[in-house]
Amino acid sequence: MASAPRAGSSRGNSGKKGPLKGTGGHGRKSLEGKGPTPKAEDREYHKAHRSKQLAERSSTRRPVGRNTRSRHSDETVAGRNSVVEALRAAIPAKALHVATRIEMDERVRETLKLAAERGVPVMETSKPELDRMTDDAVHQGLVLQVPPYQYAEPLALAREALERWEKGYATAPPLIIALDGITDPRNLGAILRSAAAFSAHMVVVPARRSVGVTATAWKTSAGAAVRVPVAQAGNLNTTLKEFKKLGIFVLGLDGDGDRSLTGLPLATEPVCLVVGSEGKGLSRLVRENCDQIVSIPIASDMESLNASMAVGITLYEIAVQRGGGRA
Repeated sequence: MASAPRAGSSRGNSGKKGPLKGTGGHGRKSLEGKGPTPKAEDREYHKAHRSKQLAERSSTRRPVGRNTRSRHSDETVAGRNSVVEALRAAIPAKALHVATRIEMDERVRETLKLAAERGVPVMETSKPELDRMTDDAVHQGLVLQVPPYQYAEPLALAREALERWEKGYATAPPLIIALDGITDPRNLGAILRSAAAFSAHMVVVPARRSVGVTATAWKTSAGAAVRVPVAQAGNLNTTLKEFKKLGIFVLGLDGDGDRSLTGLPLATEPVCLVVGSEGKGLSRLVRENCDQIVSIPIASDMESLNASMAVGITLYEIAVQRGGGRA
């Protein structure tokens, strides 16, 4: 029976006598371990890592319809129905991205036809890139890239409208619409339609906490966004004060106004209508900067009117008072 090697003996598996060679410390690193397990969001193969990337990307892109968005980046319209409807509505387009080997149907054919007629560049794009462009939205192989809207400067437009009226180039005084706290792009689109129908000179939106001219607003306007400029105010209250200095009366629309819309005397003067969001109405500071708060007579069991509806009714009454004169 073989005896066990003595303590300090260097006999190894080979059975050879003599001291064994050491590693010289080369194996020490493998004994140290790999440290604590990384968080799930830091492991590239984990789904939490993908979610983290999307969240970081979303913070640098414009989330359409949110109040905190940046208005200086391109917007995308995704999906076959949405893209073809956007092209039908003549929304300004920078490029049309079409998935590689896309399955053709009537919507895709019409989209390509409309893009060709309008001279919109068509780019063949891989599905992963379309996913990235749309933050993994359902794009169905079609993505329309829309450039940021170029906002006008409100005071410059107001001065120009006043000058045209005072010199007799326009038959009606300036008519401006300002939005206070409205965040729904469909409301803006509907207001632009009313503004175009009654020859308003511009619509003013605040730079913060407000809706902007998105693809949704443009589409809802049914092309009116081409005819009525939208101006952006860095501070709405400051802009309203400047309007008043120019001789433009600021009228706030609110259900508990001190003046009824019917037979409004100031309708024949240069006017800026301010409309607040449904439910909240006008903010306190905006109310303080209004020359009058005007209410629309409605049935007592109705709490309020939609902002776009209130604007449409008010513009009609002003047009009646002005005798149908157009700018």
